[in-house]
Amino acid sequence: MCGRCRCTLRPDDIPRACHLNGRPVRHVDMNRYRPSYNVSPGFSVPVVRREDEANDEGAVLHCMKWGLVPSFTKKTEKPDHYRMFNARSESIKEKASFRRLIPKNRCLVAVEGFYEWKKDGSKKQPYYIHLKDARPLVFAALFDSWKNHEGEVIYTFTILTTSASSCLEWLHDRMPVILGNMDAANTWLSGSPSSNIDTLLKPYEESDLAWYPVTAAMGKASFDGPECIKELQLKTNETRSISQFFSKKGDKDQQGQKSHIKVAEEEILNTDQTESLKQEPESDHVGHLCSPVQSESFTSTMATDIKVEQDFDESGSKQSLTGQTGNPPEKVGTHASDNVKSLKEEESEDIKPKVFSPPQEERGDSKTKRYYEELSGDAMSLPKGVNTHVRPSKKKAKGADDKQPTLFSYFGKD
Repeated sequence: MCGRCRCTLRPDDIPRACHLNGRPVRHVDMNRYRPSYNVSPGFSVPVVRREDEANDEGAVLHCMKWGLVPSFTKKTEKPDHYRMFNARSESIKEKASFRRLIPKNRCLVAVEGFYEWKKDGSKKQPYYIHLKDARPLVFAALFDSWKNHEGEVIYTFTILTTSASSCLEWLHDRMPVILGNMDAANTWLSGSPSSNIDTLLKPYEESDLAWYPVTAAMGKASFDGPECIKELQLKTNETRSISQFFSKKGDKDQQGQKSHIKVAEEEILNTDQTESLKQEPESDHVGHLCSPVQSESFTSTMATDIKVEQDFDESGSKQSLTGQTGNPPEKVGTHASDNVKSLKEEESEDIKPKVFSPPQEERGDSKTKRYYEELSGDAMSLPKGVNTHVRPSKKKAKGADDKQPTLFSYFGKD
């Protein structure tokens, strides 16, 4: 597709660009020609065509409007030059608008370059394509004439296109049919209908084409001037090879793994330190539970003081235990009565908290052992609120009272 071009050639340079080489040239309507850097459909452009007479070897430099309006178009219809500014070379022999023009209405269009847009998502970047040595490009074209309702005859033309060459495939899938030498230009302009013109309608594969990006402002038909062909420096994105991408990604992954491992190790270390703080030696209360000296003294006292004697009445019912609150035993041993101390006396002596611990077997007190076994076997029930199960100590809260409750605090004062 070719919808914009640059045509700033002087009228005298156009026949030379089309390889007419001394053939007589007649000018028609050249006063309408306005050189422009941004020619679009509807503009008047110089076109080289054959003379009307078949035997005339001369040529005509005729200024026509770009955008074909077929001669069979209604006179009252408003011409649309954007409708047929291009014609696909592969189908010109099939469509009535072009098929009837091939025998006698072939022409040449000389320009310095053309523009094509590269699609990039929703954006389009225009490029200017030209020959490296600044020679004009010669396009193959077809022309026609149409008379409007005022009786004015308007000459229009269309540029033929073909598939893009290998060097321009990245830019667009179509390009103008470029006649790169004199033989090609003469064959298209003056060849007989029987001549093989199809060989000319092919992509231009020469290596002398050049292109570069230009400003997007030239997309407007009103934008004109040398700024249209000024090369634009595009911001190139930083590119990397696939191997570099994966190697860097792998390095980052390894670094990430190392950092995660390091963080995990620090967390484990912190957790161990926290656990070591939590698992500090048991509190004074537990220390009292495990003190062998206190357990010996308290065991001997309690085992002697609290002696369980079981009597069964005639109905076989079991009597309450000695020392149980509210139910005094019927019989208490002599040693128990001699050694029992009141709770008030024990509190006044400021005895440290004592709990039950296994008696030392080396004392040889079998009777005490038997009493303790009965006591630890739930033969006696303690008052409500006394928990015989020892839980692991928890870390003391800040500001908590360090004073531990004594066993005697569980029994109310008389």
